[in-house]
Amino acid sequence: MMRTRKFAELTWKEIQGEIKQDAGIILPIGSTEQHGYHLPLATDAMLAEDLALAAAGQTNMLVAPPVTYGYRSRPLTGGGQSFPGTTSLSGKVLMSMIEDLLCEFMRHGFKKIVLLNWHFENQNFIYEAAYTALERMGKLEGVVDGPKIMVMELSFSELSDDTMDLLFASEFPGWGTEHAAILETSLMLHLHPELVQFEKAVNDQAEQTPWYDVLPIPSKMVPESGTLWKARLADKKKGEAAWREITDNAAASIHNEFSTTVKI
Repeated sequence: MMRTRKFAELTWKEIQGEIKQDAGIILPIGSTEQHGYHLPLATDAMLAEDLALAAAGQTNMLVAPPVTYGYRSRPLTGGGQSFPGTTSLSGKVLMSMIEDLLCEFMRHGFKKIVLLNWHFENQNFIYEAAYTALERMGKLEGVVDGPKIMVMELSFSELSDDTMDLLFASEFPGWGTEHAAILETSLMLHLHPELVQFEKAVNDQAEQTPWYDVLPIPSKMVPESGTLWKARLADKKKGEAAWREITDNAAASIHNEFSTTVKI
């Protein structure tokens, strides 16, 4: 029985042994970004790592230290860059960092690699990093029994009708607008209640939410609180139900893609 799923807490000999046993590795990717008056800046990074550990516990995977900085916050999906504490990377730096990490994992001998993202704005950048990493290592095409990278860009998007109804009833605003609102607040109440200042949670939204972006960012597109929707509707029960489904979906998808040994 593996004593820990955390890659960084293992010795090099243990890593060597796990690779020989065909273990895979999950790289959680989040951000350091404002999440309203009531949630910590680390919300995306924490939820990405929590999900990776939960999925790894059901599959033969290790969990790498998370990438805790992400692509710059956008007003309609994260409130934008104007909030103190939101600390972001350019797209090219984020892609280079993930590409280098993937190349290192492949150099170690990992053949089953998962990029597990929670921060909305990281989408596409991590796909590009995966593509260029395989290309750089000469393993993009025609490699028999070579490494495979699974890119999970929006780990929470595929929820059942029952769970969506529990979370939102008939008021689902879209995943981008749901930033720091019902889902994330409910999950943090379930997983890290000591970090949630729920008494400070608000229902808020931008005065203007067009289908396009504008630069420089108009103040009408950014709510004062940084919460883009109705955080006051969150509760622990919703978080527990959603988390169960999200973790089961992630583990099942990894098992389906890599035929991992399920550790239940």
